[in-house]
Amino acid sequence: MKNNKIREIILGKPLDPMKSETRHSMALVAFLAWVGLGADGLSSSAYGPEETFRALGGHTHLGLYMAIATAATVFIIALAYNQVIELFPTGGGGYRVASKLVGPYLGLISGCALILDYVLTIAISIASGVDALASFLPLGFQPYKLWAEVFFIGLLIVMNLRGLKEAIQILLPIFLGFVVTHLVLIVYGIFAHASHLPELVPNTLAETSELASHIGWVGVAGMLLLAYSQGGGTYTGLEAVSNNVNLLAEPRVRTGKVTMLYMALSLAFTAGGIILLYLLWDAQPVPGETLNASTFKTIIASMGLGGEVVNQMLLVVVLAFEAGLLFVAANTGFLGGPSVLSNMAADSWVPHKFRYLSTRLVTQNGILVMGFAALAILWWTGGSVTLLVVLYSISVFLTFAISLFGLVLYWSRNRKRGTQWKRRWLLSAIGFVICASILVVLLIEKFADGGWATAAIIAVMAAFCIYVRRHYRETKEAIHSVDEVFASQPFGSNTEPVEPNPDEQTAVFIVGTSRGGGLHALLWVQRMFPNHFKNFLFVNARTVDSHAYGGEGALEQMRTEAAETLEFFVDFCHSHRMAASSYLGFGTDAVEEVTRLCEEISSEFPHAIFFTSKLIFASDNWFTRLLHNQAALAAQRRLHLEGLQMVILPMKV
Repeated sequence: MKNNKIREIILGKPLDPMKSETRHSMALVAFLAWVGLGADGLSSSAYGPEETFRALGGHTHLGLYMAIATAATVFIIALAYNQVIELFPTGGGGYRVASKLVGPYLGLISGCALILDYVLTIAISIASGVDALASFLPLGFQPYKLWAEVFFIGLLIVMNLRGLKEAIQILLPIFLGFVVTHLVLIVYGIFAHASHLPELVPNTLAETSELASHIGWVGVAGMLLLAYSQGGGTYTGLEAVSNNVNLLAEPRVRTGKVTMLYMALSLAFTAGGIILLYLLWDAQPVPGETLNASTFKTIIASMGLGGEVVNQMLLVVVLAFEAGLLFVAANTGFLGGPSVLSNMAADSWVPHKFRYLSTRLVTQNGILVMGFAALAILWWTGGSVTLLVVLYSISVFLTFAISLFGLVLYWSRNRKRGTQWKRRWLLSAIGFVICASILVVLLIEKFADGGWATAAIIAVMAAFCIYVRRHYRETKEAIHSVDEVFASQPFGSNTEPVEPNPDEQTAVFIVGTSRGGGLHALLWVQRMFPNHFKNFLFVNARTVDSHAYGGEGALEQMRTEAAETLEFFVDFCHSHRMAASSYLGFGTDAVEEVTRLCEEISSEFPHAIFFTSKLIFASDNWFTRLLHNQAALAAQRRLHLEGLQMVILPMKV
């Protein structure tokens, strides 16, 4: 009881998943979704534009092309992913697109890349944010950076375990602070040098022609492509909305598109605007400072708001919001990563427990895994942002390329009038070419600098997933064979219901979705205790997981299927003139719900003994225990503590 109180204080009161208002109160409107999911993309403006501009070397005039290309690319990818929101309104994004439109194994690769992407989102955002904070502190703080990263990741884990909306609302002021400060600096920075704008285009064209006369147009194109690819991190995060449509308020598709519009406008303006500022204000690298910091320092000084101290304070505020946004962006990993894991668990690529919801209706296991994986990556890389950016960009563009290729295939197969398939096919194809080109250049240029590690990590993850799915498939086939054996059990001739008598001996069966498993337990009890039990009750406590909770009408479908299964057992008993009844419950914790229902039954039927089945594997080890919940043992322990008798029947598979 005391533990429950402490848990409630830290994580908040349990929520009822069966109440419609619960889902409504948790769903994200477009503005909050922009904050929660858009921060990842917007935060990349802290390092993406700089990578692009630095790659140009001394030919900074080419920055104008990069500013235009960056803004245009953001909108191309965003519009392409709007199609994903339309086609997959229950979420899953890149993973669902690849699985359904290209094939399950490319879907697996896309899913593994997405999970790595979200782990790296957390790692790189926290590492960059701590680096930014460390720049304001004495050098003696440097050895403690990893501990600071552990603290911030732990803080985000707790916030997300409390609920998605709560975490976003806490981080909202930081997000808005970044948007306002950067909006002011970009607008002022452009207008302050507005006199240079008319001559910018002709000068750029003239300098480009002169450069081409020395290195050729192919050389210029190669330079632009390399700089464009180096800044690929700018576009990361645009897929977050399509991955998490299930978190959005109704109507989900419209909310998703509005959120995507907010993201595209804010990122295109910020990233393209910052590159333009570099160009207009002649940004030069300064040791120990980012290009953003040195450029913003120059702009703030030109505003004439006060002396050097005031200017320095304003710069600190701007950079603090930039660092703060990186922490907000890290939260996107805790929103998107568990969602992808949940979708992959629904397809049996990863343990099914990643679908389970906590009492706060969040995928607790996914949140914990993302947090600890991010810590492991930070420890392995030593928090090196340079290496993390390489890992990050390759995983993101691998997912982008596979997803957009899936859309190209989809519109090639669905050429129907009125669907504007030509325009959508062209948009998807352009997006695919852009993303595939960036991916190829990154792999070639950065393979030795960490690209190999991305490929190795994704390969190991995929191999593990294939092994997991094979185990689940073999288990499912074994259970199906048990169902087939008991499917032939004949019903009796009686058609009248037989009501249980509370004063008689009662056998209570805790059953699941397997009818064969339930009949196996019923017949075993009758064989072992002939004519002892007069009442036969059936209990089904269904787990409301993320798949059931997020899908449209999935809760009602789950309720209908569970009721039909229980009705089958009751009808079977009635047909043999056996008194029977059923009890159905729903909750995020099956053991809690089973315990509640059994206590309720025990008060009504004092002579009840409880029975359930448990899968027994020929080789029971840590792996099988990881893949299958131990609900039967946990329920038995809870009931024994309550003074209720429970027997577990082995079912070998």
